[in-house]
Amino acid sequence: MQMDTLADALIAILNAEKTGKKTVTVKPASKIIANVLRTVQRAGYLGELEYIENNRGGMFDIQLLGRINKCGVIKPRFPVHKDQFEDEERNYLPARGFGVLVVTTPEGVMTHEDAKEKNIGGRLLAYIY
Repeated sequence: MQMDTLADALIAILNAEKTGKKTVTVKPASKIIANVLRTVQRAGYLGELEYIENNRGGMFDIQLLGRINKCGVIKPRFPVHKDQFEDEERNYLPARGFGVLVVTTPEGVMTHEDAKEKNIGGRLLAYIY
């Protein structure tokens, strides 16, 4: 029984990346997984995303680019004020300007850099570098 589908999806991506695969299938699909994957894709860590309906919750077929060193979810989903992103960068990312934090905000799921630009806070979902 899956308890955290976002964590399972990111672990599947990381394992496929470490074994050198070019594609990975993530199932089941959900809106939060779709939003996180699109955000990570816009950040340049993933290639093409394709949603496949299989009458069992759907799945994503993802092209890997070989750019992911580590990724994971942040539990519990800490609330972050718009001025606290630098502190969280220090906690989860290996170096300044290297990697992204995925944040859910009132304006949707985005990277921490976009949230800083828009001057809004939110809750931390995941990190990737």
